[in-house]
Amino acid sequence: MVMVSKLLQPEILELVRESNWKDLKEVFKEWLEPDIADLLNSLDEKDSVIVFRLLPTDRASLVFSEVEPNRQETIIRSIANQELKELMLQLPPDDRTDIFEEIPGELTQKILNLLPLDERKEALGLLGYPEESVGRLMTPDYVAVRQNWDIEQARAHIRRRDKVAETINIVYVVDKEWKLKGDIPIRKFILAGNTETVETIMDSKCVSITAYDDQELAVSHMKKYNLNILPVVDSNGILLGIVTIDDIIDVLEEEVSEDFHKVAAIVPVEESYAMASVVLLYKKRVGWLMLLLVSGFLSSNIIAHFHDALQSVIVLAFFIPVLIGSGGNTASQSSTLIIRAIAVGDLNLARWWDVVKKELIIGAMLGITLGVTLFLRSYFWQGGLEVGLVIGLSMIAVIMWSNLLGSLLPILLSHFRLDPAVISSPLLATLVDATGLLIYFYLAKFILNLA
Repeated sequence: MVMVSKLLQPEILELVRESNWKDLKEVFKEWLEPDIADLLNSLDEKDSVIVFRLLPTDRASLVFSEVEPNRQETIIRSIANQELKELMLQLPPDDRTDIFEEIPGELTQKILNLLPLDERKEALGLLGYPEESVGRLMTPDYVAVRQNWDIEQARAHIRRRDKVAETINIVYVVDKEWKLKGDIPIRKFILAGNTETVETIMDSKCVSITAYDDQELAVSHMKKYNLNILPVVDSNGILLGIVTIDDIIDVLEEEVSEDFHKVAAIVPVEESYAMASVVLLYKKRVGWLMLLLVSGFLSSNIIAHFHDALQSVIVLAFFIPVLIGSGGNTASQSSTLIIRAIAVGDLNLARWWDVVKKELIIGAMLGITLGVTLFLRSYFWQGGLEVGLVIGLSMIAVIMWSNLLGSLLPILLSHFRLDPAVISSPLLATLVDATGLLIYFYLAKFILNLA
């Protein structure tokens, strides 16, 4: 791995231009597969295909599963059918399914036609599950033993399945109908005596998930029960496959990226930033920006409606940015805390009243702190006592309202099975701006007796 840091991309390109395949192959012997994938993502399409074809088949499949979808498509289109078939057969079924989801339909059909009948049926079975379901994520390559087998018989079966199984860290126990009965860590098999039976060493309290459950539930189960592997069953408890921790990490990374994008008012971008085109990023951003622009007209209309009050007491205009900015910041803080609490299972709609009570108190404390500060600022430097009261009380009211709005809207959206991250900071700030201005101007009219 020392070579990865020392050998820079220009040197790799120089070896490609010189057709120095021997030295390139020697270089890659010292590289890990994710590092080679990073290199392929950074090269242009022609060079990435050349470099990829230098890899032996067993390493090529590991690298291929790590590269970006666009680069996967380029490689698929560039290699011969036999080479493509061998590559796909080397991939685990769950990785193969991920690729099918990303590439165009005609390429998926081409690959399916190249696969042997059993592999094709397996791939079509995984593709038959709903998108974002655990069924798309699982692999059927696991090890299962019967509960009535003795340990020696079970060990022999594990040795036979070792080459095709994705992992043997956990061995599952099934009955004659293939219903999941329990699991056994491989270390128990190593330590168990030959005369013992599988049933005597298995753990019957086995956590599982159904193939139609959402992938996020698999993430939650693995985190809650501290698992590296999760068995997948059907509605009758029949063992169908397993989900491994590497797949869950990928899902978690995708979900975090998606939430970041939504919070920033961007339609989620499936590709990495480096691989995404300018046009794609424009399309993902412009829709929300247009919506926020139109929403911003509401704040402009409110200011226009109260223009007489602003003309009467011009100093009121000076504090508009401070008030709506503080309200937006407060709402963003509370929504971030609540969205995270929902994500980790700490909050749901049943606890909405607890949230209201807590956030009202916090909002009042924050509002009074900021309100007193703003009152002193306006009283001593601009406007006098009455204007100071308007500014200070408005700040308290706006902060309390913004805090409540930012905390309750994510819970409400979650109840209706919508992603609470949709209440993004820009969208929430726009709502707070409009309502905060109404609070400000109506308080001003009441206290200052404005027409």
